[in-house]
Amino acid sequence: MSEKIYGQSRVDGITVLLYLLLVFCGFLAIYSSSHGSDNFSFDFSTKYGKQIIWIAISITLGAVLFLMDVRFFEAFSYAFFIAWMLLLFLVIFFGKEVNGARSWFAIGSFRLQPAEFAKLGVALALSRYVSDIDTDMKSLRYQLITAGIILLPIALIVLQGDAGSGLVFFSFIMVLYREGLSGSILVIGIIAVILSVLTFAFGFIAMIAALIILGGIITAFIYTNTRQLKIFWLVILACIGFTKAVDFGFSNVLQEHQQKRILVMLGLLEDPQGLGYNVNQSKIAIGSGGFWGKGYLQGTQTKGDFVPEQHTDFIFTSIGEEFGWVGSTVVIIIFVLLFLRISMLAERQRSKYSRVYAYCVLSVLFFHFLINIAMTINLAPVIGIPLPFFSYGGSSLISFTVLLFLLLRLDTNRENELDSDY
Repeated sequence: MSEKIYGQSRVDGITVLLYLLLVFCGFLAIYSSSHGSDNFSFDFSTKYGKQIIWIAISITLGAVLFLMDVRFFEAFSYAFFIAWMLLLFLVIFFGKEVNGARSWFAIGSFRLQPAEFAKLGVALALSRYVSDIDTDMKSLRYQLITAGIILLPIALIVLQGDAGSGLVFFSFIMVLYREGLSGSILVIGIIAVILSVLTFAFGFIAMIAALIILGGIITAFIYTNTRQLKIFWLVILACIGFTKAVDFGFSNVLQEHQQKRILVMLGLLEDPQGLGYNVNQSKIAIGSGGFWGKGYLQGTQTKGDFVPEQHTDFIFTSIGEEFGWVGSTVVIIIFVLLFLRISMLAERQRSKYSRVYAYCVLSVLFFHFLINIAMTINLAPVIGIPLPFFSYGGSSLISFTVLLFLLLRLDTNRENELDSDY
């Protein structure tokens, strides 16, 4: 990989190969879940036909990135961010409502989901800001600014009624730990998750009572230092405020079907109306594949169209049913190899901007991969996010491809970057 072409490093062929493998496997799964016939035909009006077009467009755009000057992306990082934030704002008023969320621009049969491309805007803005020589991630001021870059798109996407897509942006927080963010914030995040689950389970009033009782017990039997007591009770009040915010958000921000999905997944709500139907059918499909699977295009659950949204959010079920545990494991291994490769690319960058961007790409892809597969086996609530390079759709495939290929373009320029520690 150290060889150069016209002063630049070669394109990382291993990453490109892993990408093509995933896209090819994804197309096979889409063909199976949307067509299922042994007689293949190029019908571009079908979902698999349209996916061929999206694949061609994605690869073409990926190739075009190698013709561009890498300095262009760094210079216009904030401009890309502002542009996509503007589109996220406009879609609230002018977008088309799909499945209860106004998150799509529709022109005829063409649809664009700005939230998918906003990930690129956030990745570029974070890379530019964090790599600035004056940025110190241990400073509260810079932490708040980076939090603003991450939270702004989340707020806009929640206003669209698509809380699931907004959650993806929290994955960018992991990037900051590589760049010096304190691990105590991660501990706070874990505590926040625990408090959220307990609030869902027992309600806000019960949580207030429990926190006050806990505070009283610790005050009476453990703490004697006045300063420590003040800090401790400030923490208790902060926890109470957080549980109130969780209760408000759960009741007033999430839609009813999203609330019920979370409660069903946590075992806090019975499922008499079939709210977990998608997940139940998904588990049946994956389980029926056994060790070797039923064979390509032989999946009875897939052919019978028993799994809703199988070509999008539940695309992994077609792999599980038709290729079994072996096929599912192979797909997971390919993803893991891609993640490891991206991590390696990140660490060999001489430019801090390129390194931060690489970890942004890794965080987004890994979050999608982890949550999407966890959804299909009921280890995470169904929040409606695609499996990278697999799920049907142009917005997601193009955005993931551009994210990855821009990293590859930055990597080809690493030999021209000066070593830096800032």
